[in-house]
Amino acid sequence: MKPIVIGLTAGDPNGVGPEVSLRAALQPQPANRRLVLIGPRTVWERAARIIGRRPPPDIPSLDAPLPPRATWSPDAAPPPAYRPGKIRTDAARSAYAAILAAAAAAQNGRLHAVVTAPICKEAFQRAGLRVPGHTELLAHLAGDVPVAMMLFGDRIRVVLATRHLPLRRVPGALTADAIVEAAGMLALALPWMGFRRARIGVCGLNPHAGDGGALGSEETTVIRPAIARCRRRGWNVQGPIPADAIFHQHLAGRYDAVVAMYHDQGLAPMKMLSFDSGVNLTLGLPYVRTSPDHGTAFDLAGTGKASPASTRAALDWAARLAARTNPWAT
Repeated sequence: MKPIVIGLTAGDPNGVGPEVSLRAALQPQPANRRLVLIGPRTVWERAARIIGRRPPPDIPSLDAPLPPRATWSPDAAPPPAYRPGKIRTDAARSAYAAILAAAAAAQNGRLHAVVTAPICKEAFQRAGLRVPGHTELLAHLAGDVPVAMMLFGDRIRVVLATRHLPLRRVPGALTADAIVEAAGMLALALPWMGFRRARIGVCGLNPHAGDGGALGSEETTVIRPAIARCRRRGWNVQGPIPADAIFHQHLAGRYDAVVAMYHDQGLAPMKMLSFDSGVNLTLGLPYVRTSPDHGTAFDLAGTGKASPASTRAALDWAARLAARTNPWAT
């Protein structure tokens, strides 16, 4: 079988990212996988001590022969100080450097997929790194391509029409174009994931999906026109459906995935069902990018107690999707 090379970034060194990434990578893997842990060598050595394991060997570059598991330190800057659970700018810069290296390696074909460990957005802001999150940064690095944020577990799949926004800004940011783009991404992604019919349900924004205009007009002025556009393009899209009903319908098998209007509308039910095994998949990139669905978990950093289940799920899905034809590959 053709080797599949997957890069795992360290994330914030003061969070659980290095621990869960290393723990997931050290679990038994198929023979054709090559896993590269990206970030300062000292970060991986420390993570290995925390979990009571030996770190994989270090490689000088991705051009070197790849063992089943390895670490790679692409950034020549001094490694960040280790302050578990603390928000620090040196940690943010280290995480940022690993992301840049992983994205570049994926875009030039040296990596077939990337699994990113959690970053601390507050630390990024303090360090002057003005990016809302991984999704937006990776889209920019790929040439400002359109992307969508998909979160899924064993039973639930959600794509967000708007992402990292304050709640008060959501109605103004919600456009028909954004909904059509999210649904279109899903229409391509679901067959990639194995769902041939690609049945998509679309949430309303307001309680009761606006209740005929009594509780808001966005369903009539924005969401319904967007759904009509989707249907004209041949996509199997239904809605708007009240958010308090659509996820029950999704779990009952009526839809293969849901388009949520804002971050917590989609992620609250997803994490309730799949917090320990959820996966974040960025749709629209020319390579596969997944991540665990949790954050830095600063309260667990350095304890060795953080579960690698979500990272392992992200790793397995990255390998699975990398072996298939990416709808957005150039």
